[in-house]
Amino acid sequence: MKSFNITEFIRLVVISLLLLWGFFLVKPFIGILAWAVILAVALFPLYKKVRFVFGEKHQKKASTLFSIILVALLIVPTYSAVSSLFSSVNATLTAIDNNELKITPPTEKVKEWPVLGTQIYDNWKSFSENSKQYTIDHKEMLMEKGSAAVKSFTGILGTVFSFLLSLIIALVFMSNATGAFKTASEFTNKLVGGKKGVSLLLMARDTIRNVVKGILFVALVQAFFAYLGFKFIGLPAPSIFAFIVMLSAIIQVPVTLVVLPTVFMAFSIEESTVTATVFSVYIIIISLLDNFLKPILLAKGLKTPMVLIIIGALGGMMLHGIIGIFIGTVLLAVLHQLYMTWLSSKADVVIKE
Repeated sequence: MKSFNITEFIRLVVISLLLLWGFFLVKPFIGILAWAVILAVALFPLYKKVRFVFGEKHQKKASTLFSIILVALLIVPTYSAVSSLFSSVNATLTAIDNNELKITPPTEKVKEWPVLGTQIYDNWKSFSENSKQYTIDHKEMLMEKGSAAVKSFTGILGTVFSFLLSLIIALVFMSNATGAFKTASEFTNKLVGGKKGVSLLLMARDTIRNVVKGILFVALVQAFFAYLGFKFIGLPAPSIFAFIVMLSAIIQVPVTLVVLPTVFMAFSIEESTVTATVFSVYIIIISLLDNFLKPILLAKGLKTPMVLIIIGALGGMMLHGIIGIFIGTVLLAVLHQLYMTWLSSKADVVIKE
């Protein structure tokens, strides 16, 4: 029987405490760092192409231009969506405070909606005719809910800042890609033993790129073009509808089901039937885009179960906020791929007594 070594025990306790301390220091930034790694891995091929075009003598210019374009692509549409939503809520609160809130009455076309058309029309019309009295009677409640909505914009701006910080860190990773890959390879080799770590690292890299291209990128494309359509038709809170489109696309819910209510709304708020019809055709085409883009962008070997994608997206959002939608989806896809690789491995584990 081996004797108890107090020195080894103290050493283990001290190392454990240091690691725990380090974890709690890094914990607030885990989501940001994880998203930075995902962005760096996914965008590096594009980053390499840009640098190749500029040549060896202009690498700094290429990196700067690449950074500016990426930041602009993130900030401009986000600022437009957030400012639009904020101004809409702020205008509504001002109208409530001045007892001037008016609800646009429905058109006769609402009656033509299937099943509940007549009932929705009656309730909507009744509410629009009595909206002023309703706001006077429930002013305190409406102002309280509205103020809470305004405060929630702080969280949205925090998410935008997290995206921006992740992007900056990702650019740092990409600019030192060789060193980063070497460090990651050494770590994975130590983790699994031997030289197998590099192959697992490459597999994780390919999985990240496939998921980002085949799921996240497609979802963002659908959400962006859907937002343009919602904005064009004058749909209220287009950014919220676009966010729902994006989330549905990520968790693999048919986007067509999500946009159908907007088609009904278009025919009710748009006087021109031609315009509403054009919007309907456009938004249905956008909702079906994933059927064409995914086979092109998503690798055939990647078959992550839908339930894992849903759990990853929703669980990630609960843990890390909006940014967690992307992190959770990618992380579970990578873990599933590692698990499938482990199952297919022919190596046997030998336990020695």
